[in-house]
Amino acid sequence: MLETVNRVTRATALAATASAGTPEIAPLPDAARFALRLRPALASEMGAVAGFPLDLAINSASSGPRRSIRLGPDEWLLIGDAAEAEAIAAEIAQAFGERFHALVEISHRNVGIAVRGAHAADVLNAGCPLDLAAAAFPTGFATRTLLGKAEIVLIREDDAPTYRVECWRSFAPYVHGFLLEAARDFDGAQT
Repeated sequence: MLETVNRVTRATALAATASAGTPEIAPLPDAARFALRLRPALASEMGAVAGFPLDLAINSASSGPRRSIRLGPDEWLLIGDAAEAEAIAAEIAQAFGERFHALVEISHRNVGIAVRGAHAADVLNAGCPLDLAAAAFPTGFATRTLLGKAEIVLIREDDAPTYRVECWRSFAPYVHGFLLEAARDFDGAQT
């Protein structure tokens, strides 16, 4: 395991303020994020690891303090509390032992943005080609897609509706600005 002698504090990629009005566009707090790759048979055998469910359908997400997002047959995005990053990595390493897997911490790479409110899907559809209607993109659904010119991971968290947008830190100002601009069309609109 990598030893860290001097840990630097990461600067936030976005201002901590949320947009006023509806829909709400708000940067999410820092989180521990990991890219996990393993064989589907091992995921089925384990069921869960370190509190992260692995036996999910592709393009689905779990809920709770330790969230799993299954992006492909052998690929998961794991999101937990930022303060637990080292503990999570150690728990996963211990759980898998000598079984073949790849775990990479990507906390520094990703930024999360919440999009909430009656017109949240409309705001996202300003730059995302997916059908975000509840029947096509229900709560717990997640996928890799595009928002404008940026690759994102989009997760529908609840029926409010609330969506979580995960994007690379370098694209965060673009994605956040895109969402804020799209939200201006619906600010104060009646449902």
